[in-house]
Amino acid sequence: MSQNPLKIGIIGAGRMGVTHHCIINSRPDVDVVAIADPSIMMNMLLGKYAGVKTHKDYKGLLDGEQVDAVLVCTPPKANYEILQAVRARNVHTFVEKPFTLSATQGADLAQQFEDAGLVNQVGYVNRFNDVFVKVREMVADGVVGRLLRFRSEMYSSTIIREQGDEGWRSTHENGGGAIYEMASHAVDLINFLFGKPDLVTGTSLTSVFSKAVEDIVSSSFLYRNGVSGSLYVNWSDASYRKPTNKLELFGDAGKIQADQHGMKVFLSSPNAKYGLQAGWNQLYITDLFSNVPFYLRGIEFTAQLYDFVDCIQAGGRRARCTFQDATDTLSIIDAMFADWQRTQSELQA
Repeated sequence: MSQNPLKIGIIGAGRMGVTHHCIINSRPDVDVVAIADPSIMMNMLLGKYAGVKTHKDYKGLLDGEQVDAVLVCTPPKANYEILQAVRARNVHTFVEKPFTLSATQGADLAQQFEDAGLVNQVGYVNRFNDVFVKVREMVADGVVGRLLRFRSEMYSSTIIREQGDEGWRSTHENGGGAIYEMASHAVDLINFLFGKPDLVTGTSLTSVFSKAVEDIVSSSFLYRNGVSGSLYVNWSDASYRKPTNKLELFGDAGKIQADQHGMKVFLSSPNAKYGLQAGWNQLYITDLFSNVPFYLRGIEFTAQLYDFVDCIQAGGRRARCTFQDATDTLSIIDAMFADWQRTQSELQA
């Protein structure tokens, strides 16, 4: 570990920017030196109470500060331009999902950061949730036998009343809509657990309260090896207080049902390695969790940022969710939009 604290800049001081500031600032080997945000009020508060330098935009931060790494927490429409500027200054980067708005832009940025040897990470936090990490391990070990089908779902009450035309969430061009905002998490979880699908089909987008973007999305994913799965995301479900991921997978020797808080495993025969009996087994997050020194919103939120710092301190170790991983997720999102548009054209023909 370096004797000098890692100098961090934060670009974007909204909800996630403030969350990440609190978490990353808990590490003794990190020094948050500056934050960039267009809000005059936010800059006044951060300058007074957090003791950091503030800038009105990312250019001011990059031009005015010497930073080793940045956390980019801005609307995705702005990220391509910002990340190109960050790369030009050879700065390690963590960026909130969905990272950018197309796989083409994502692939370009992934190559740029890879060529420069810079640590790059995207905030797909489910990859650091201990339940889903255990599910991945079990699938790889064949605990449920040959994988046949899966279902990835996500619910929240994010949009539960009529929406206007204002704000960046109101259009796809700005990165709004349930696909970019929420389904990207569920898609990335599929890629993380089962690999990138080979075909996207049967995509359906439904607006409930939004005018120009979808609030509900469903799709089917197919693999050349015969595995198939479905995606269903609804961010207009008032019965959920917090965003919730649900996962179910079925194999020829059992099944797993999981969410962020625990998992149930049904097996046709016992598994000694995992201490599982034939029939149903219940595992809670308290049986699986890895400890972190600072808790905010969930262990996984701290784990992902600590991993980012660890990758830098280790001399450039590959992050668990790189720009290339996030680009794979964007390519599925692009395919979902294309599939939906193709279906609408056929229906209107």
